[in-house]
Amino acid sequence: MGPYKILAPIGEGGMGKVYKARDTRLDRIVALKISKSEYGERVEREARAVAALNHPNICTLFDVGPNYLVMEYVEGTPLSGPSAVEVVLPYALQICDALAAAHDKGITHRDLKPANILLAASGIKLLDFGLAKVKVPGESDQTATHTQTGTILGTPSYMSPEQAQGQSVDARSDIFSFGSLLYEWLTGRRAFEGTSALSTLASILRDEPAPLESAPEIQRVIARCLRKHPADRYQSVTELRAALEDATNHHAHTYPEHVPSIAVLPFANLSADKENEYFSDGLADEILNTLTRLRGLRVTGRVSSFSFRGRENAIAEIGHRLRVANVLSGSVQRSGNRIRVSAQLINVTDESQVWSQHYDREMRDLFDVQDEIAQAIVAQLKVRLGSKSSQPLIKRYTGNPKAHSLYLKGNFHYYKLTPGEMDKGRKLLEQAVELDPSHAPAWFSLADAYIASAHFGGISPRQQWPKARAAAARALEADPESAEAKAAVGFVTAVSEFRWDEGLRELDAALRLNPASARALFWRADVLHCMGRTEEAYADARRAAELDPLFTLYRRYCAYYCLLMGQPERAVEHVHQLLEIDPNYIVGAYLLGEAYSLLGQYEEGIALLEKEQRNGPGAFLPLGFLAWAYVRGGRRADAERFLTKLRGAARHRYVPPATIAMAALAVDDAEAALLAMEEGVRERDPNLSFGIRTHYFHRLRADARYHDILERMNLRSGLKGATNSQSVH
Repeated sequence: MGPYKILAPIGEGGMGKVYKARDTRLDRIVALKISKSEYGERVEREARAVAALNHPNICTLFDVGPNYLVMEYVEGTPLSGPSAVEVVLPYALQICDALAAAHDKGITHRDLKPANILLAASGIKLLDFGLAKVKVPGESDQTATHTQTGTILGTPSYMSPEQAQGQSVDARSDIFSFGSLLYEWLTGRRAFEGTSALSTLASILRDEPAPLESAPEIQRVIARCLRKHPADRYQSVTELRAALEDATNHHAHTYPEHVPSIAVLPFANLSADKENEYFSDGLADEILNTLTRLRGLRVTGRVSSFSFRGRENAIAEIGHRLRVANVLSGSVQRSGNRIRVSAQLINVTDESQVWSQHYDREMRDLFDVQDEIAQAIVAQLKVRLGSKSSQPLIKRYTGNPKAHSLYLKGNFHYYKLTPGEMDKGRKLLEQAVELDPSHAPAWFSLADAYIASAHFGGISPRQQWPKARAAAARALEADPESAEAKAAVGFVTAVSEFRWDEGLRELDAALRLNPASARALFWRADVLHCMGRTEEAYADARRAAELDPLFTLYRRYCAYYCLLMGQPERAVEHVHQLLEIDPNYIVGAYLLGEAYSLLGQYEEGIALLEKEQRNGPGAFLPLGFLAWAYVRGGRRADAERFLTKLRGAARHRYVPPATIAMAALAVDDAEAALLAMEEGVRERDPNLSFGIRTHYFHRLRADARYHDILERMNLRSGLKGATNSQSVH
């Protein structure tokens, strides 16, 4: 079309199509937006609106043709929630900046919604001014609300009341829409939604959105944006931005203190039998899991809290490292059928004892003791329980003491997180569910163990996924309100069955049940990345790492996502934090080696990768980084030898096919890579889903077989996720 060579379709809507194209004159990639009609009112409106703007957070217009617009090609993902307020607020300020630039030129967007805002590597990009209202001297101020066919222009869920009624609109209408999208971004649900477009519009005119569970200052900003009458809202985006910036600063300095926070340390085992340590751990673990489900209480994850077992750390240091204001510690002494439990709640600031209690009971009263401790913490920290205030906090999942004991022992060994201990824990959990098939937590722990084996176990994931699927389903059947069980079902559905959208819906539902589930956030991040939404994946992984800050797995994936987004400097920061937690963490050194290689420090990166390959188990590296580092450093022969080594190892034991594919691509062996990828599809290798659309696989983009594999994996949206296609109606 003219000087533009069309490369691929990237989106289609009611008004036209968007293509990825190359400007043959300037040799640059552009987005070509073709209208179904000749140069008409809508095309002219968008061209005039965008041409008037020059802002880093607004998509740039390059050219106009008889029925097309040529736009900046933006690689990014549309906004999606629920997302942590710490992630949302900085980007929300960028949206304000873009809107302010438009409003200063007399342009009202009129179609502000998540799909028209892309989260790109450079930040926010505001798209689609096709419905924009541009003030032109002498032109009528009336706003057309319907097309000739009677359909509503814009998206009902995000319209302001005045827009929904066909009245004149101004910048305050965009402020209402901004409040709607900010609400959805934080909660994962729309502020106004009905069963039809008309019922949604009626809800906007009549209803108030469900209460927002966020810091009060954030609630106040959104509530004012969503006032029904324009005069009651912020009167300009500049005013809105100032209020949002104040809320951001206030949140950053006060939110950790505003929300009660606690770490539950492992209870000391004072029993004569040291084997009872599993029991004291289990008692504390179940209290921790119960508190995690409470809204309005921030609880540090198990791995981080239990990392202080047996260490002489001052309470103040524990509070600082875990970013909590309170610590629960205790001890357990078990003798025959009797237990003696001591518990104390300590304020981190002055190390004063807020509450303490001693319990001398029979074993059959164990759940009552746990519930009394949890209830005491709720009372002392003034946590609101809402409708659950009259119910026990501790769920009694089994009446079989032997099954419960096996469950506690299984978790005790599994969370040591070494291959041998994890395998021992899995076998104990299998015994637990055999004794009591209704034990939901045991089924979830078992599903988690099978999922871990599919990813990191050095055995065929095809053997593990059916077990993980069955265990997750049994966990959810036994406890339909378990966020973790629902998350496990969603993750297995997405990664092992390539049903990505369905799996993501389950993970979103899990986070609605428990927004503070670090495991659900971590799994959601993995699925989002596989779907091409790596920026969002990184945000979820960051949130999981905040909830369990000393769990190396979560921090490790933060570094992965930075590497895959082409941000090795940020990856290095995460790896250094990871190695502060565990200086001997092998995968941390792998990631650091790849980051150095990407930064051009080839020999330093190769040296790290080679060293850790010699020290670590197995003959291959995560994602085949070493082969790529060799090639970048001009050592192709070494990369080829490494690929030969991987193939040899695969004849004797399981090597992830994605690792072989990546190493083959490093040396331009496309045939070997494609063969390995076919094996990866058969094996349901999660590493293939994780890596197939990253830059390591770009060399296959011209090969139809690569796209066929993507199709079979239901990953059809391209290498880097959504682009300007979201801007089409």
